[in-house]
Amino acid sequence: MIHVRRAVSLDSGQMAELLNEVISAGGTTALTEAVTRNDIAIRMSGGQSAIWHVAEDDTGMILGFQWVEPHKDHGPEVANIATFARIGQTGIGIGSALFDATRDAALVIGYRWINATIRADNEGGLIYYQSRGFETYGRVEGVRLASGRIVDQVLKRYDL
Repeated sequence: MIHVRRAVSLDSGQMAELLNEVISAGGTTALTEAVTRNDIAIRMSGGQSAIWHVAEDDTGMILGFQWVEPHKDHGPEVANIATFARIGQTGIGIGSALFDATRDAALVIGYRWINATIRADNEGGLIYYQSRGFETYGRVEGVRLASGRIVDQVLKRYDL
């Protein structure tokens, strides 16, 4: 069974472990360098407009997490979203459960729409956001990642 709840700083260790597995596997995130528990905890303390949720199993193991925070280029009524699921645990409803909670919380805070910036070569991410109702509104070509790799990004939006 998947349980979704607001993330707390005590979750940052498991979240960093999960994210580092995703980064290490490559191909789905613009992040290319490992993160620490402290990195996650600092990011989580990003203010009242940041919303963090975790999805966990019955034992308390975090299966995925998602956050939204104000988009730096579109103003305070636009949230930027990031979603991560444990490798080998995709396709079992983690993302759906996380997005339901995130969408509802974003409405309460007063966001008007949610932006998702997805690597163009991240087929799973593109399918996930499309299945949640996000629509493509743009593309950024030739983005250089910290690793030096160049990728395109697809911009998707979800109107609240």
